[in-house]
Amino acid sequence: MSKPRIYITRPLPAAAMRILEGQVEYHMWDRENEAVRRETLLREIVDVDGIICLITEKMDAEVIERAHRCRVIAQVAVGYDNIDVAAATRRGIYVTNTPGVLTETTADMGWAILMATARRVVEGDKFTRSGRWKTWELMGFTGQDVWGATLGIIGLGRIGTAIARRAKGFAMPILYHNRNRAEALEAELGARYASLDDLLRQSDFVMISVALTPDTRHFIGERELGLMKPSAILVNIARGPIVDQRALYRALVDRKIWAAGLDVFEVEPVPMDEPLLRLDNVVVPPHLGSGSIATRTKMATMAAENCLAATTGKIPPNVVNPEAKEHR
Repeated sequence: MSKPRIYITRPLPAAAMRILEGQVEYHMWDRENEAVRRETLLREIVDVDGIICLITEKMDAEVIERAHRCRVIAQVAVGYDNIDVAAATRRGIYVTNTPGVLTETTADMGWAILMATARRVVEGDKFTRSGRWKTWELMGFTGQDVWGATLGIIGLGRIGTAIARRAKGFAMPILYHNRNRAEALEAELGARYASLDDLLRQSDFVMISVALTPDTRHFIGERELGLMKPSAILVNIARGPIVDQRALYRALVDRKIWAAGLDVFEVEPVPMDEPLLRLDNVVVPPHLGSGSIATRTKMATMAAENCLAATTGKIPPNVVNPEAKEHR
């Protein structure tokens, strides 16, 4: 019996490849620092049983139609807004993700960005390296206090909850806005539910951790930014399109808010002509939320396990559209 054939859109860690070795035949785009070209992706997926991909690949209806014998699209991420799940479901293709494993690592990164933005760490680092540090200045690079400040969390899911748990160590009053009340977590975290407008008005730091959906695209725009304190900091560790970047740029330039920390952008990689990159009061890591060695390796192994299960006739463990089985 022939082995399943899969296509991998970027090199995976050795631990993930060991899961696949000997079990499948695979082709792989082997350039770590370059996304697979669209024409290559469309050519390679025609006769495969499974695809392992990253968020950099647009797995739209065109891709899904070409992958006529595919059984699974195994995403190496928890989010899957780059995949047309409805189109995959209609073709009987499972879509899988890697939930849970990246929660704590992403929460750590959210806090790293919050702290770096509040205390102007990136600006100060550049200043030191440039040789301009000549004397200690009383008010040089002064930032915003974190201890005791109010943290507003938009989206109290796994990652939002992990962020809130860390906030307790900084004696921060916690506000949250969520699609549904989380009364059990309110008791555990001392968090208080607030309308979006009230959260924006009262918070010193606003952390975004909601999923990208049609309802959350440009969820934070000119009106919402206008409600925030002039001393407030916005941190987005979710998906770039949740924030209207043009509105954010204007709010920062006009000092309607104090600063922003963005791990994600509307277009990634960020074009070098992006106006936000010209501002000193913006911290911009390159989508590093889950970027620890252990977590990224575990994400890759989960994706490999998901892919192998589906291509050998099983229901994958982390399937987001189990109803695809009815269309097979």
